[in-house]
Amino acid sequence: MKIDIHRSATDRVIAGVIGGIAEHFNWNTNVTRLLFVVLAITPMFPGIIAYLILWLLMKDSIKD
Repeated sequence: MKIDIHRSATDRVIAGVIGGIAEHFNWNTNVTRLLFVVLAITPMFPGIIAYLILWLLMKDSIKD
């Protein structure tokens, strides 16, 4: 099962997951990363697990 959001080819730190989400929704990448980090350190949001699941579900970037 893949979702219709692609990982970023140019705006990546680890795998391009947050960059791809930011590009898909036309959000600022740094704000998206900051929001993810804040949510990841809260006890109710297992950020590392969510990141790994998204990494597996998101398609690779489209190469033109």
